[in-house]
Amino acid sequence: MFVRVSTRRNSAGVPVRYLQLVHNMWDPVARTTKAKVLHSFGREDEVDRAAIERLIASLRRLLDASAGLAGAPPTGAGPDLEFVSSRALGATWALDGLWRSLGLDGLLHRLLAGTRRDARTERVLFALVAARAIEPASKLATAAWLSRRTFITGLTDDPASEPGGVSEDECYRAMDWLIEAAPQVEKEVFWSVATLLDLEVDLLFFDTTSTYFEIDDADPAVTRDQRGEVAGDQPDGGADSDPEQPGRSGFRSWGKSKDARGDLPQIVIGMAVTRTGIPVRVWSWPGNTADSALIRQAKDDLRDWTLSRIVWVGDRGFTSAANRRDLRAGGHGYILGERLRSGSADAQAALARPGRYQQVADNLQVKEVRIADDERFIVCFNPETAQRDAALRAVMVDKLTELIAGSDALTARKRAELAGRISMMPGPHRYLRQTPGGLLRVDKTKIAAEAKLDGKYLLRCSDPTMSAEDIALGYKQLVQVERGWRDLKTHLELRPVYHRLEHRIRAHVLLCWLALLLIRLAETKTGRTWNTVREDLHDLHVGVFTGPAGTFTQTSTPTPGARAALAALGIDPPRKILTLDPAGIEPDQQHAG
Repeated sequence: MFVRVSTRRNSAGVPVRYLQLVHNMWDPVARTTKAKVLHSFGREDEVDRAAIERLIASLRRLLDASAGLAGAPPTGAGPDLEFVSSRALGATWALDGLWRSLGLDGLLHRLLAGTRRDARTERVLFALVAARAIEPASKLATAAWLSRRTFITGLTDDPASEPGGVSEDECYRAMDWLIEAAPQVEKEVFWSVATLLDLEVDLLFFDTTSTYFEIDDADPAVTRDQRGEVAGDQPDGGADSDPEQPGRSGFRSWGKSKDARGDLPQIVIGMAVTRTGIPVRVWSWPGNTADSALIRQAKDDLRDWTLSRIVWVGDRGFTSAANRRDLRAGGHGYILGERLRSGSADAQAALARPGRYQQVADNLQVKEVRIADDERFIVCFNPETAQRDAALRAVMVDKLTELIAGSDALTARKRAELAGRISMMPGPHRYLRQTPGGLLRVDKTKIAAEAKLDGKYLLRCSDPTMSAEDIALGYKQLVQVERGWRDLKTHLELRPVYHRLEHRIRAHVLLCWLALLLIRLAETKTGRTWNTVREDLHDLHVGVFTGPAGTFTQTSTPTPGARAALAALGIDPPRKILTLDPAGIEPDQQHAG
């Protein structure tokens, strides 16, 4: 199809030029092509050029934008088409596909419908989650990354975007709204993930960690007004707080740090993870919250989701009698690690009970012991771990032997000083013994007792239906929780936190959790680590081009690695032309792929 100029003579014999839209058609009889006039624009000197421009603009929305823009006649000086910039697309495109597969876009749009915020807030929240998974940084750096170095459909290509792209204030406003919608978001995510991956949610792994803040002092106590809400944004509760209402400790508080940063205030973070390593819920508490309070709230929150049965799996930090009683309330069960060296009567009785071990895996043997009607103990033995424990103990004993060699010749004061220095070494000090006369010796009795515990760990379970193998292998999956904490703290930069207000801190934790969730979904679907998947996806870019007829964005050809990653995730590659902004066309008439 093309425009043809034909010449005819008028009645005065003067040649006149006519413009026609012509299409070549095949004539099977004459076995040749013949031109068929589809439309006549009339005389060239009388053509309605404004009507032709409107027709071209309408057709351009249906054609290849790059060809349309590149082929448009220049309206001024300079080249016809200019390459403006290139932005990363692959990783955000893949994460956006996972985000939509969970239904998070639709959920947030529904929640936003009854507020004064527009649908762009959903795009900003996704952008913040994607930033934590791809290039975690401060909100200011994240806003610059979103505005200049990455492409997100519906956000960075949005004509309604704030001047300069995504601003830091816009990110904070989205975070403030997220914490208000957190209960609905958490519940929707839980059931979406369970349905999408057909997860077994009867076995939930619960563990806690802490993260610190670069501040010198903890937050003061917070008072609450008569509505039960925190009064004001100030840490002291603000001027309108009711002094008669009971207060609570500040959110950033001193506590037992798990980050080896006991010199800084902290918060406690809990996470529930399925047996396949998918994080389905996260909590945040003040830094001095006791374990029993953590367990009670976690159980209450999940009970509201009408789960029929849950078996909680926790490490040795939750094995106290009070915690076990809270976990068992409501008909739930638990699998908890038991401290071998705690000296408890239950642990000693379980270890002393004779019996044969059952092989349940290449590196795991189990033995079931019943010493109570309502609890079972599983003694687990790992031969590889036993060899490692023996080797480590040998190193510590050799170091201790070297330290105390010749100490008998020292004065009593010098020996006491040496014993004091050894007490600062947890490994060697474990096997140090002092005689009544003050001499330093290697404690061979302690070594023999420790050798009996090599490669062993003890589990306590209240569920009567689970087999010993399921209990042992279930507890072994706690490594997935530990991996989640490691990824949150290192790759997603959960720590340290620089936010001051409690709701911003909680929103920050939620964003990190959602990023970890998307990462785990990507790893589950591809069978690869997120780092390798992300590297393949980084090869997919989008270029921004502009010309006299407007601006469009065109994606690069996906590499084999990027195409394979998207296929494994079940996500279609992006269209060649993502957005088209013809000059003179209203924003609501633009075409977006």
